[in-house]
Amino acid sequence: HPALVSGREVLDLATGDGLVAVAAALAAAPPVTASDVDPYSLAAASANAIANAVRVETLEADILDTDPPASVILAGDVFYSREMAARVLPFLRRAAGRGCLVLVGDPGRAYLPSGLIKQAAYSVPVIESLESVDVRETTVWQVSSR
Repeated sequence: HPALVSGREVLDLATGDGLVAVAAALAAAPPVTASDVDPYSLAAASANAIANAVRVETLEADILDTDPPASVILAGDVFYSREMAARVLPFLRRAAGRGCLVLVGDPGRAYLPSGLIKQAAYSVPVIESLESVDVRETTVWQVSSR
């Protein structure tokens, strides 16, 4: 849904390889920031942006105690542990409370909080030796301020 990000400042939280940041940049979201605490993730995100001929800024920092100035926050697979869920959910809810569109992709992790609004679901082919299945059901959730 390119219209969700087109012309809006986007933050890809916990970017990993930058897939979501690149997709947002391809949808004409200026600027797009890929944020992660892992410098290797940010190197991959930069390489993927170059390979796709888009501009993505990178930010190596733990920003969960801040209020970033993005109007759209995208996060993928951030509820993988109790500790991470406890840290990231307040950040996402604060952003939603400020009027940000906050979308989270989740492949069915155990610590997905309640109260999220289902926006879409997809069947994603995965590597069975890594995921124990050959297709993983993944859902896109919208985070509200409460």
